[in-house]
Amino acid sequence: MTKVGIVGSTGRMGEHLIKNVLESEGLELSVLHVFDELKVAVPETTLITNDMATVLENADVIIDFSAPVATQNLLENALNNPTALVIATTGFTEHQQNLLIEASEKMPILYSSNMSAGIALLKQLVEQVAKTLKDFDIEIVEQHHRHKVDSPSGTALTLGEFAAKGRGLDLDAVRISGRDGQIGARTKDEIAVMALRGGDIVGRHTVGFYNDGEFLELNHTATSRETFSKGAILAAGWLVSQENGMYSINDCLGI
Repeated sequence: MTKVGIVGSTGRMGEHLIKNVLESEGLELSVLHVFDELKVAVPETTLITNDMATVLENADVIIDFSAPVATQNLLENALNNPTALVIATTGFTEHQQNLLIEASEKMPILYSSNMSAGIALLKQLVEQVAKTLKDFDIEIVEQHHRHKVDSPSGTALTLGEFAAKGRGLDLDAVRISGRDGQIGARTKDEIAVMALRGGDIVGRHTVGFYNDGEFLELNHTATSRETFSKGAILAAGWLVSQENGMYSINDCLGI
């Protein structure tokens, strides 16, 4: 049995992760990291703690859907106790991104801003279309529930990176996140990444390619958070047998 730990067990994804791990053959829900009260029932054999070192000591692989500060704590502790990590937290600072890379030299880490198979394929399609339709303007719009704290979403930024890659561009140099006032005409290389927030939208991403006389839009809509929890659990089962290094959900799915 592969012992699975969860960081972010009391968050919006926690309940789904707990349920799906318990339903999965070959996996044991060994330890949960909690910030506050755990509101779902778990087996008596599951250890509940707020100490990150204890989490690492009691898991073969850890799934992290938390917040950047918690992920940083996890990574700092993991440097002293290397453990396979599946990380889906978004909104990292540059320091936290560098820490993620540093940790991957000592343990296998699968990091992905979105754990769904559909988004994994969409990234590849976006890069291909951006490369092929070179004269088309690229605009990305993401929609999420009112509780999401980071903007744009990590998935939208990842899609932007693949679009920029298809054009041989640096996303940071060409990204626009808002327009207001007399800003002038759109530049040729500009890639817009816009965010909408409202209601209980799980997640919707649209990458549009716009030209005179025609446009193409690629859409992905998540209708359940279990899309992400099941993807992360699949990744966890795959990651435990991998060598040290940085992986993505695309590596796990072989696409």
